[in-house]
Amino acid sequence: MRLTQEPCSQVQRKRKMRYYQYLQNGTKHVGVEDDAGQVTDLTALNSQIGSTLDLFKAASITGSDIDSVARGILAANKGAATTSAAELLDGAKPGCHWVTLLPPVDAPEVWAFGVTYMDSMRERQAESGSPDVYAKVYDADRPESFFKATLDRLQSPFDDVGIRADSGWDVPEPELAFVTYGGKIVGYTCGNDMSSRTIEGENPLYLPQAKVYDKSASLGPALVSKESIGDAQKLSVTLTIDRDGKEAFRGEANTADMKRDCEYLVGWLTRHNSIPDGTSVMTGTGTIPPPEFTLQAGDVVNITIDKIGTLTNTVVVV
Repeated sequence: MRLTQEPCSQVQRKRKMRYYQYLQNGTKHVGVEDDAGQVTDLTALNSQIGSTLDLFKAASITGSDIDSVARGILAANKGAATTSAAELLDGAKPGCHWVTLLPPVDAPEVWAFGVTYMDSMRERQAESGSPDVYAKVYDADRPESFFKATLDRLQSPFDDVGIRADSGWDVPEPELAFVTYGGKIVGYTCGNDMSSRTIEGENPLYLPQAKVYDKSASLGPALVSKESIGDAQKLSVTLTIDRDGKEAFRGEANTADMKRDCEYLVGWLTRHNSIPDGTSVMTGTGTIPPPEFTLQAGDVVNITIDKIGTLTNTVVVV
């Protein structure tokens, strides 16, 4: 099936889209959600689209974007069957499982940046025996970056996320994550950068152990193109943590408060460092629970970002 770019004059009238990857009956699918909340299975309409990376590849070949590619497929298959996004997400929740939601991109590498918000810098100073390290990073041109996960270590929406058994102070970090193709930002999703404040606070050189361990990263539920997200530096980020059916913590931030924006971060990540297509990057957090709070097994973490959706995971000890 030929994939074509739509005329530029039509772009302003087009609806925004969100993309999901999921397993159904043992087969992987890519679904696209329109503004009406209806999801169409693109894989069923075009066998060339087996992943969101296939959409990015098609967009690169045609010199367009994934929204234009998806609209071309939908236009060639008018009247295709749909399901509601609410039904898709409900079906992926624990206890339902008629569908299994996957990370919205097959990210071969997941990277993360830290100390991009003033609140994050202050909290990390408070936990650390070396507080000046974080102030120096916050004020420097070069940001703090670290390798977070590979695809096989990445947790899906509604999967478990972990806290280390050798840590007594653990938090989720709700973060806007961007997705790259050809070294450029092409989309966005929600990220959960699970962290041991005990270990990092003991010594900043322990950062990899505080950040990289079993079930320490999750992405989802949806991917939104760069074109549909609009201004990525004007998105609200909300974190809620439920314990025993009650809200134990709520915090809010906005990507407008990032000292370094997403384009600045990707510029540093790709400096003398080649990254594979689909690499996803968490951009730091502006919301950290207070010192008296630590995660417990069974807690449910919800991260909601404007235009993207809510990433939900349950905490286990690893």
